[in-house]
Amino acid sequence: MTSRVLITAEAEKIVEKLRQENGELMFHQSGGCCDGSQPMCFPKGEFRTSDSDVLLGEIAGCGFYMSRDQFEYWKHTQLTIDITPGRGSSFSLEIPLGIRFITKSRLYTAEEAGALSPVD
Repeated sequence: MTSRVLITAEAEKIVEKLRQENGELMFHQSGGCCDGSQPMCFPKGEFRTSDSDVLLGEIAGCGFYMSRDQFEYWKHTQLTIDITPGRGSSFSLEIPLGIRFITKSRLYTAEEAGALSPVD
């Protein structure tokens, strides 16, 4: 199966640090507006998902969600969650650390597209 979302080793270290401080975590890919379009990390259950969200998979033991409408635009790309220096403009847990999560994307190859994991 081709994973729809991955995480870099550097970002995974930050997730582990945040998990130690906050317990179980979850991610939601923001669709824009006030906080831009960035992955946001919350204590599990703090961000309420609904039928309008899809679960793309897990990264570092955390569910990764995105709105169904946004998924229609991104469904042809594999997402990789990374970190970058700087303060994001969101309520994501990593912000006080002076870094922010970012999403990098690339189109699937034909072979990868044929083996995509389903979304929930």
